[in-house]
Amino acid sequence: MQRRQFLSAGVAAALLPGLPVPALAQGAASRTLTVGVRTGPESIDPHWSTLGGHIEALRHIFDSLVGQDENLGLQPGLALSWKAVDDTTWEFKLRDGVKFHDGSDFTAEDVKFSLERIPVVTGPMSMTLYTKRATGAEVVDRLTVRVKTNGPAPSLPNDFSRLMIVSHKIGMEPRNEQFNSGQAAIGTGPFRFVKWEPRGDLVLERNEGWWGGAQPWARVIRREIPNDAARIAALKSGQVDIANYIPATDVAALQRDSTMDVVVGDSVYVFNVYFNLAEKLPKPVKVDGKEIAANPFLDPRVREAMDLAIDRRALARVVFEGLAKPMSQLMPDNFFGSSKNLPERRPDLARAKALLAEAGYPKGFEVELFSTSNRLPGDSALCEALAQQWSRLGLKVAPNALTGTVFFPASTRGEYSLQMSGWGTLTGEAAYTYGALLHKPDAQKGFGGFNRSNYSNPEVDRLLEQGSAELDDAKRRALFERATEISMKDRPMLPIVMPQTVWAMGKGKFSFTTRVDQETLAHRITPKAG
Repeated sequence: MQRRQFLSAGVAAALLPGLPVPALAQGAASRTLTVGVRTGPESIDPHWSTLGGHIEALRHIFDSLVGQDENLGLQPGLALSWKAVDDTTWEFKLRDGVKFHDGSDFTAEDVKFSLERIPVVTGPMSMTLYTKRATGAEVVDRLTVRVKTNGPAPSLPNDFSRLMIVSHKIGMEPRNEQFNSGQAAIGTGPFRFVKWEPRGDLVLERNEGWWGGAQPWARVIRREIPNDAARIAALKSGQVDIANYIPATDVAALQRDSTMDVVVGDSVYVFNVYFNLAEKLPKPVKVDGKEIAANPFLDPRVREAMDLAIDRRALARVVFEGLAKPMSQLMPDNFFGSSKNLPERRPDLARAKALLAEAGYPKGFEVELFSTSNRLPGDSALCEALAQQWSRLGLKVAPNALTGTVFFPASTRGEYSLQMSGWGTLTGEAAYTYGALLHKPDAQKGFGGFNRSNYSNPEVDRLLEQGSAELDDAKRRALFERATEISMKDRPMLPIVMPQTVWAMGKGKFSFTTRVDQETLAHRITPKAG
């Protein structure tokens, strides 16, 4: 088990070797912006990972085909417009005059190349999540590309908001080494790559010719500081200008600090518990200290009992200091395909104990719960709190919070019997979340790529497939709502809470609009006059 460390701000600052003099003082003339972030990129290849921290960092270097506003509404990006030409073809009209950082022109060839490159990249979390409906691309002319799909694909523009474009001139060969050195890190984004130190600094310089307009920052440094106390200490001492993912436990103190501005924003990320529903668990549970062959999670009564033992309101109030919302489904209740028919999940310990006894576990069982420790604020604390709440049911749950670099590859390999992590509906609709997490894995159809529960319900699969191909919005919404309701009653996953996101920065120094995807983008931060 990885234990959390609690450091005072003063001690934490001392643990940051070689930090420069306060960033704003240093950058008054050169306009340097230094951002303290909890997590950074996994590499500089934008097609390497789907993790939010990875995408967020590389949005500074690479542009996506379709843009998104702060509420994930679609807007022009490298594509100015898009339309469905027929049931299996989308046409994208591209922005003229865009240059890559090496001075070459951005054209339809680069879109086609980027789309074809993604399946070739063997990263830990495949970006095919966003290109699964595409079967090919055709260059119509220099600024027009048509994408063929495996059937009607109404959400393709939403998916392509995560499709970042690289230059076709780099070829298919470059991998992490070439991207991380900067050789292949050629984008069209607002900043150029300078250098990157894994788990350290990503240094960028302004792209003077960016199509989105001139930026005030000549230089941007994204400093990865995973330890929350150390990140806050760096902010207070002026070593970073802005810090993201402020823990709920520190918000009140920072709000009282006359030198700080604290900004709170809504989020699309939900913490979910995943039950492994395989016939044989990767690590068996124990009853009376002895391993058993049976998988208790296959019994819906066990899953319901564990659900009823969770007090989500208490978790939101205690673990997140009130900066979280109890959840009954896997995405915000105003997103396309969410259901209004799922009531708030409230605890009922007596009923939970009765169900567990009916399932044949009157004394409970022992199991390990794995989670991330640095993915989202509060993840390791929530892991421990869930273990404590389940102990009231008679379960002995050992919490194990691991860094994302350890957790996610093991999760992909299917090594956990019980796990928890955050997931954000980054396209704003159900096909993205339910299609990835709860559809039976089907690489050919492009569904179930992140189904860590081994859940399979033919009716849910049918509804999700029909919804993903239905062009009528009302019919598509109804299909997704039904899939949501069935799957949430089956409980292969338990949605727990949706935390808010908190940033802190020097008082009166910046204008900053929060985003529900939690991204901290330098080109969306401006200095205040004076």
